[in-house]
Amino acid sequence: MFANRFTAVLDACILASALKRNIILSLAKAELFRPRWSVDIMNETERAIAKIIKNQGLTNPVEKAKKARKNIERAFEDANIEEYDILFKNFEALPDKDDAHVIAVAVKTKASIIVTDNIKDFPKYILDALEMEAKSADDFIADTFDLSLSKALSAVKDMRARLKNPDFTTDSLLIRMEKIGLPQAADILRENQDLW
Repeated sequence: MFANRFTAVLDACILASALKRNIILSLAKAELFRPRWSVDIMNETERAIAKIIKNQGLTNPVEKAKKARKNIERAFEDANIEEYDILFKNFEALPDKDDAHVIAVAVKTKASIIVTDNIKDFPKYILDALEMEAKSADDFIADTFDLSLSKALSAVKDMRARLKNPDFTTDSLLIRMEKIGLPQAADILRENQDLW
């Protein structure tokens, strides 16, 4: 399945992590899937990025988070979904009612996957009825690599060339991926290290 058929909603916890965001959006740029989100998701993302930057002791976290959000939205201008709030009430039984908007976006876009590291907040019985599933970033990236390994490796290679602060060698990128909870994806890249 390629971008014209395969849609995934990206949760704020995925977009807030710089490296996860870069990998996943690089795969989207390579047209391996279509990313979708909403203003609510992007608002959460912006707040989370600002918090991460502040916790790192860096200056101007709010401004940097706004800039990161603008860059994300500029790169994927058609990813933002509107007029989904009428669907919220259908998902009030979630463990975290604040996640109703994420499922509403997925329903509105007919997404088959919600990419989130908060899997427990999206019960299988609710998603099964909607013919969708929640996947962790690691599972999603590994599955996306399986769609077209050559396109995925090329996307990761291009991403690595873009990242300058810090620069990543293949080994340092793999180590960083494992540290942030992407061991499956790192293993696939390690097995094909001579190709990217």
